[in-house]
Amino acid sequence: MKNKDCTNKKISLEFSDLSKFFKVIGEDNRLRILCLLKNGERCVCDIYENLELSQNLVSSHLRVLKDLKLIDLRQEKQKNYYFINKKIFKKYNALLTKFFQSYEQ
Repeated sequence: MKNKDCTNKKISLEFSDLSKFFKVIGEDNRLRILCLLKNGERCVCDIYENLELSQNLVSSHLRVLKDLKLIDLRQEKQKNYYFINKKIFKKYNALLTKFFQSYEQ
């Protein structure tokens, strides 16, 4: 007997989105970057100095976070300022809530 909740195409797409989300935030340094950004925008120099990581490593992690649209950037002269994309975080919060609530029924 098939479980329609697990085979529904819409739900399968949501699972795929959650899987990508978990892969991206499942890395410690990316979580640390997100933690820094929750208090407001930061330039790359602030991030790598606070986390004691190389600039190249931080830039690489920022690119991954930006590709999933978890963060966005504002350019000012020669600096990029990164910030949390709250709309996307709300989307993932809703998906996670829906997923976990389905186990409470």
